Amino acid sequence: MIRIALVDDNRLMQQTVAEKLSFFDDIDCKFKADHGLDLLDQLALNHNLDLILMDIEMPKLNGIQATACVKVKYPHIKIVMLTVFDNDENIFKAIKAGADGYLLKDISPDDLYRSITETLGGGASMTPSIALKTLRMFREPLDFDTVTETTDITLTTRETEVLVQLSTGITYEQIADNLNISQGTVRKHIENIYSKLQVCNKLEAIQKAKSNKLI
Repeated sequence: MIRIALVDDNRLMQQTVAEKLSFFDDIDCKFKADHGLDLLDQLALNHNLDLILMDIEMPKLNGIQATACVKVKYPHIKIVMLTVFDNDENIFKAIKAGADGYLLKDISPDDLYRSITETLGGGASMTPSIALKTLRMFREPLDFDTVTETTDITLTTRETEVLVQLSTGITYEQIADNLNISQGTVRKHIENIYSKLQVCNKLEAIQKAKSNKLI
């Protein structure tokens, strides 16, 4: 069996992709996730997967950032971007993050299945139009990394307090005791912090917060 997870913030699209995969008896959809942080939480419980079909534009942690996180923690899992966005920057950043393939959501069930098996066989499946764009980018490279982020990151006073506590290396339980809040509230604040900073772990959150002079 080919063990797959679907990641998309659109529940209808999740169902649509699942229906495409249902035609094939050797595909087992282990779980669905609504965004990158949801995916990481579920992978912590079950990372016995072969491949993830990953949307790009999602809240809390987008598909490109989630791909980078997954490739660090679970390098054995193949990731194929499945998206409506075919702009050069998304393609470039997805590949750089470690994506093993890049498909558009209007793909047919047969082509989707073929792409999955090709990727698991060591290939790099791409929708033909994406492959052409990728070739063009190699011929005429653009440095997307030089684009300056213009979005200001703003944390609430309580989020800043939680992040400062987190940076000392203490546990969630100790943070809760120090700030006189519940552990559940601590977890919610940390989830919001990760979302605002667009990171997927404590170390990245602390580093980005310090570089942006938030703590």
